[in-house]
Amino acid sequence: MTGVIYARYSSDNQREESIEGQIRECKEFASKNDIQIVDTYIDRALSARTDNRPEFQRMIKDSASKSFETVIVWKLDRFARDRYDSTHYKRILKKNNVSVISATEKISAGSEGVLLETLLEGMAEYYSVELAEKVNRGMKENALKCKYNGGTLPIGFVIDNEQHFQIDPITAPAVLDAFKMYAGGKSMQEIANELNIRGVRTQRHNGKLDVDNITSMLHNRKYIGEYRFKDVVIPDGIPVIVPKDLFDKVQDRMVQNKKAPAKHKAEDEYLLTTKLYCGECGCFMVGESGTSRTKNVHRYYKCVSVKYHKGCHKKSVKKDWIENLVIEQIKKIYFDDELVEKIADEALKVQSRQNTVLPILQKQYAETEKAIKNMLTAIEQGIITESTKKRLEELEFQKNELYSQIAKEESIRPLLSKEQIVFWLQKLRELNTNKLEHRKKLIDSFINAIFLYDDKMVITFNYKDGTREITFKDLESSGLGSDITDLGAPEKTHLLSTKR
Repeated sequence: MTGVIYARYSSDNQREESIEGQIRECKEFASKNDIQIVDTYIDRALSARTDNRPEFQRMIKDSASKSFETVIVWKLDRFARDRYDSTHYKRILKKNNVSVISATEKISAGSEGVLLETLLEGMAEYYSVELAEKVNRGMKENALKCKYNGGTLPIGFVIDNEQHFQIDPITAPAVLDAFKMYAGGKSMQEIANELNIRGVRTQRHNGKLDVDNITSMLHNRKYIGEYRFKDVVIPDGIPVIVPKDLFDKVQDRMVQNKKAPAKHKAEDEYLLTTKLYCGECGCFMVGESGTSRTKNVHRYYKCVSVKYHKGCHKKSVKKDWIENLVIEQIKKIYFDDELVEKIADEALKVQSRQNTVLPILQKQYAETEKAIKNMLTAIEQGIITESTKKRLEELEFQKNELYSQIAKEESIRPLLSKEQIVFWLQKLRELNTNKLEHRKKLIDSFINAIFLYDDKMVITFNYKDGTREITFKDLESSGLGSDITDLGAPEKTHLLSTKR
C-alpha cells in the first residue's frame, strides 16, 4: 500500500516539534503496516475547523492522480474537526480510492458520526431522485432528436447551434486512419504516437492521446452513426465517420487481442482492509491469495507482521468466512428495532453537536424578531423618531439576511428527524448482502475496527457502546462453524503463485 502523511498544528503556541512528533509516529505506523510513504503534507498554525488549508487542499487535489492509496494522520482531528468538512473531503478521497487512517487511534473518535454521515448521504440521494428524474426526462427528449446531451465529445465530431452532431473536417480523417491502422496490425500505442505527432488532442484538457484514449475511440459506436443515450439507441442518428465493415473488423481483432481479466476482480476486493487488526500485535491484516496446483484460488487475510516475518504468529483466516461473519453481525443491528431506536437517538445528539453554525443563526434571528416586535410596540405607543424608523429598517434588513443564511445552511447541512434516521436504518433491511456494493456499504457504515485473535474477535461498531466480543467456540457450538484454525490457502509448498 502507498500512502501520504498529513500533519498539522493549529496555533503559534505549538511548535515545530509537534509536526516532527506527528510525522515520526505516522512513519512508525506506516513501517509497521508495510505502507510506503510517497509524500508529506504539512499545514502550520492552521485550524482544522476550516478547510482553507493550502497543503490540505493540495493533498485532496493530488489524490486524483491515484499516486497514493491512503492518508495517514496522527489523530483524526488533524484531518478535520468539522464533521461536514470531514464528510465532504472523505467522499472526494473515497471516489479516488483513498482512505484516511489514524496512526494512534485504532478506534476513531466520535464514531457515531460515521453513521450520521451515511444517513446524510442517503437523504441527499433520496431528495435528488426527483430532480434527476426531471433532468432525465429532458435529456431523453433530446436523445429522441439525436441531440448532444453533454459529456466528453468524441474526437472527430463537433456540435452545431442546434446541438446536433456534425463531422469535424480536421480530426475526423485521423479517427478513420486510427481504425485502418489497428485493422492493419498496428498496436494502440503506435496509433497513439502517430496521432500525437499529427497534433490530434483529447477534447478534455487538450492533452496528448494515450492507449486508454485509443481503446475508447475504437470501441465507440458513434463513429458508425449509432446514437446512444441510456436505453435510447438510434442507428444512423449521427453522421458516419467509419464504415461498418471496418468497425467490425477492428472489434474482432480487439477480441482476439484481449488481455487477461483485470487484476481487481470483485472476488479479489478485500472489504475489511484497514478495519481488520491482528489481535496479537496490532498490525493490519491484509488480503492475500494463492493458486494451488489444482488451479483453485484461495483468498485470506494475513497479519502484516506475519507476512514480513516480524515475529507475530497470528494464524491467517479465510476471506469469505470472516467477511460473512461480520455481515451477519451487522444484520443483527439493523434488524433489532430497539437498537435502531437507540442509534437514532445517538445520531440526533451527534447532529446537534456538529452543526454549530445553524443554532447561532437561529438565535440571532429570534433576537432580531424580538427587537422588531419591541420597536413596533414603541411606535404604537407614539414613540417614533427619525432614528426609530432607521433602526427598524436596519432590523428588517438584518432579519431578511439571517433568514437567507438559515435557509442556505439548512440546505447544505440538512437536519434529520428521528423518524428519518429510523427510516433509513430500516431501509438497510432491503439490501442484498450477496451483492458486493451492498456488503461494502454496510461494512463502511457500521464497522469501526475489528481485532482478530485465534479464539475470538472483538468488533467495534460506529455507535456508542457498540463493542461486541465473539468467541469462535460459541460459533461452533451454535452450528455456525469456524475456519479460524484453518490456513486460508494451501501450504506454501503447494502454491504455484501468490499475490497480495
